Amino acid sequence: MNVKMLLLSSLEKVFPNFEPRAFDGRIEGFQNEIASFQVAWKAEDVDFIREYARIRVESPIAAYIRVRRVRYVPVLYPAQADADDNYLSKAPGLFPDPLTDIEHDRVRVWTNHWESAWLDVETDEGVPGGEYPIDVILETEAGETLARCACVYRKIAIELPKQKLLHTKWFHYDALCDSYGTEMFSEKFWEIFENYVRVYRKRTMNVLLTPVHTPPLDTGVGLERRTCQLVDIEKTENGYEFGFDKLERFVRIAKAAGIEYFEIAHLFSQWGAKYAPKIVAKVNGELKRIFGWETEATGGEYLSFLDSYLPALIDELTKLGIIDQCIFHISDEPNRDNLDNYMKAKTAVDKYLDGRIVIDALSDIELYKSGAVKKPVPSNNHIRAFLDENIDGLWTYYCVGQYKDVSNTFISMPSQRTRIIGVQMYKYNIEGFLQWGFNFYNAQFSEYTVNPFMTNDGDGFTPAGDCFQVYPGKDLRPIESIRIMLMDEAVNDMRALDLLESLRGKDFVMNLIEDGVAPIEFDVYPKDGAYLLNLRKKVNREIERAVCEGK
Repeated sequence: MNVKMLLLSSLEKVFPNFEPRAFDGRIEGFQNEIASFQVAWKAEDVDFIREYARIRVESPIAAYIRVRRVRYVPVLYPAQADADDNYLSKAPGLFPDPLTDIEHDRVRVWTNHWESAWLDVETDEGVPGGEYPIDVILETEAGETLARCACVYRKIAIELPKQKLLHTKWFHYDALCDSYGTEMFSEKFWEIFENYVRVYRKRTMNVLLTPVHTPPLDTGVGLERRTCQLVDIEKTENGYEFGFDKLERFVRIAKAAGIEYFEIAHLFSQWGAKYAPKIVAKVNGELKRIFGWETEATGGEYLSFLDSYLPALIDELTKLGIIDQCIFHISDEPNRDNLDNYMKAKTAVDKYLDGRIVIDALSDIELYKSGAVKKPVPSNNHIRAFLDENIDGLWTYYCVGQYKDVSNTFISMPSQRTRIIGVQMYKYNIEGFLQWGFNFYNAQFSEYTVNPFMTNDGDGFTPAGDCFQVYPGKDLRPIESIRIMLMDEAVNDMRALDLLESLRGKDFVMNLIEDGVAPIEFDVYPKDGAYLLNLRKKVNREIERAVCEGK
């Protein structure tokens, strides 16, 4: 069997019917950074072949190299009809995305399409700096070599600084129950949650959506998602009583995983703060919904409840030692049409949230100027007006609407388009990044659940990939995607740029970033992946040079 095998960078997406672009096979990373690359293979025999094979790694650091198989998923909705041309394909087809551990210690070799594997090099302090050869070998089950590729990993024995970016992707807890057939807050749920949140944090998300009550997000008016409420509530003749055992367990697990900030569920409904969120309580010994779509957001009954709920919640968050790391929301994505509702809701809770971090996604600069949101989160295609206001501690986000010119995490986008967000956020000192879909496995408005392996667009709701970054794995653990690894790289780019800035200054770093290219903007950036690969190598060299000079 004659097999062709290629070394690829982490920025290459391998399609079954196109030969991928090889790279020079030199990878590098800092002491506390994962360095990723890929290999791809295809039989070149005329006769049809579909044989089993094994991937083996020979290297002095083989124990630190993880190998995963890149899987294909069907994509029916790769891009909006009027999207720009910077997509890998705007036609439906098979796209690479899930990264699965290799089952049964074998892969397939085909004559008629390419297969690929993703490799992560993650060393520890026991591995000294220097260059290490890595041979990736494709062999038969009997041990006969079919093909091999040789590359070199260079470890830089310098630590990147702690991540400064506050990073949240909204965690959908009902999806854990739906995917694994369990009940909310069962022992099985807590096991799954711990598995997921550890991966979540490992991939740079350090802010976690915290469902003190069921988050009023992506739920159609009149529809109801599975109850996910950490605070136990009982309505009595004398008012309300609250229990926080589940919240305490949630925080304990999250902190153990490394979560640093807790994003408290929105206090009012999405898109305008017109209604109260879903709240359930025990009434006369029976659990029932006491607030929801039927409840006016700023009606007396709900505001009276908040007068009891918010002081008790804030007192508990204070006892847990996390109140200064809590981020609050009023309502997601208000606009001019519902500004009055938003302002009434905001005014109603201002006395409880005074001095706290309060953010909301919005993209209308006039809403910011009105004073409605002091800490706005504009989308990356509307951020220019906010940058012009020199807002301290500005955040940004993207979702379904950010599909022209700017970075996003759609499956059909080139990898460099997803990763460039790190350089962009560095340039503009962005404090936080929000994306709504860590694991949303529903159709639009959560009308019904979908199978994410077959339906990655919310059943026609968004371009494929917007709804989730991980797939549900069989072992109660998430299956990561290429896209979540690219975001890991983007944040590590920011950390490297921050380190160089501390050594050489911001102007030096910006000159390096924009050397030979147009000034970087959120909608202007080099489209070729070689730019990012070369930039990181230049940044790494300058860091090493500066550290050496400082010794």
